[in-house]
Amino acid sequence: MDFLQQAIDLAIQSAKNTGGPFGAVVVKNGHVIGKGHNQVTENCDPSAHAEIIAIREACKNVNNHQLNDCIIYSSCEPCPMCMSAIYWARIPELVYAATAKDAQKAGFDDQFIYDELSKPYAQRRISIKHSKHDDANKSFEEWLSNNSREEY
Repeated sequence: MDFLQQAIDLAIQSAKNTGGPFGAVVVKNGHVIGKGHNQVTENCDPSAHAEIIAIREACKNVNNHQLNDCIIYSSCEPCPMCMSAIYWARIPELVYAATAKDAQKAGFDDQFIYDELSKPYAQRRISIKHSKHDDANKSFEEWLSNNSREEY
């Protein structure tokens, strides 16, 4: 089965309907365990990218937050957010069809994000302030003292 074609088909169907032109599938042992299409506009959710949706579904289906024995197929080279999610999910292999430059030609340009992330906080478009607070590390202390925590 051509998993990359499945991702592309999801993207095409999404573009024909109310979603953006992106699709993704997560595969484990030759079986699709998660799939997604871009749902940013239909769900009013800027994080509802195809890869994120596919990863969420895959994690639920295998009841694990790590997908270290899976492959993700994406209709397009992932944006910085989706690439981060792929790393966080520990997916060891990514296969994509269209490039970021192809997406840029269609109006989806992620370069500004890469540019922003390479700048010091003071030079970014978003105002970023570190505010000291007495309880800033309390959640980390609780985490470290919780013997039943599940590390990730």
